[in-house]
Amino acid sequence: MAGYPNGKQFQHWTPTGMATGLSAIFMAKRAALLRFLRARGAGENAEDLLQDMWMKLEAKDLGPVSDPVPYLYRMANNLMLDRYRSAIRRERREQDWAEGAGGVMADPTDDVPVDERMILVQRLDEARAVLRDLGPRVELIFRRFRIEGVGQKVIAEELGVSLTTVEKDLQKAYRAMLTLKQKLDTE
Repeated sequence: MAGYPNGKQFQHWTPTGMATGLSAIFMAKRAALLRFLRARGAGENAEDLLQDMWMKLEAKDLGPVSDPVPYLYRMANNLMLDRYRSAIRRERREQDWAEGAGGVMADPTDDVPVDERMILVQRLDEARAVLRDLGPRVELIFRRFRIEGVGQKVIAEELGVSLTTVEKDLQKAYRAMLTLKQKLDTE
């Protein structure tokens, strides 16, 4: 667990309970990290980047980090760069496709054997069922954010809920997807 260099643990209260270690430091520095990302050009994507960052912190057991605050800033910067690079690659792909495809796109499943395709469809159905069980709002928020690429702030405005509600619903969905992935990995 992350803590101060003197060995004491850092804790921070969150709406869902007590966060400890690096997650607690992240929660305490969240506003500063948000300003950091916005100052470096993340704009409206800053909130989404912080959500991704929190999910990565929660998903990994990093162990002790000697300088947790600089680590968090480096992580935020790297996530922003990754997103920027992904956007550039996506734009290039779309441009290449538009120039070379002539408006006709092949079915991406054509090269996938039938048995593998059936397994993929079954897993997709399981993921949809898990999301459906979480409720229509969580399912909608997850779909709008992860599949359609709509920003969290926009989703909150569309649904008339707070940004925190959108973040919490995404966390529920991510936890459920992680549980499903672990279940599928053991099968």
